[in-house]
Amino acid sequence: MTIQYKPKGVCSTNIEVTVEDGVVKHVQFTNGCNGNTQGVSRLVEGMKAEDAIAKLKGIQCGFKGTSCPDQLALALEEAMAI
Repeated sequence: MTIQYKPKGVCSTNIEVTVEDGVVKHVQFTNGCNGNTQGVSRLVEGMKAEDAIAKLKGIQCGFKGTSCPDQLALALEEAMAI
């Protein structure tokens, strides 16, 4: 299952997430801090989605109240709900 997620409150404008059998297969951010989003994407690929969500959910970027990793956790939750 591949979804397009529109993050809120961060610099990235889209997160494409593919989850198969509960495992994160692919993550691609559009915009945002390129090195950080690439790093987060590579770290979670191959990981169980529920484990990635547990590690990323609630991470904040400055005073934004969210972050690209936090938004990725929300995208993964949405992908798992479908």
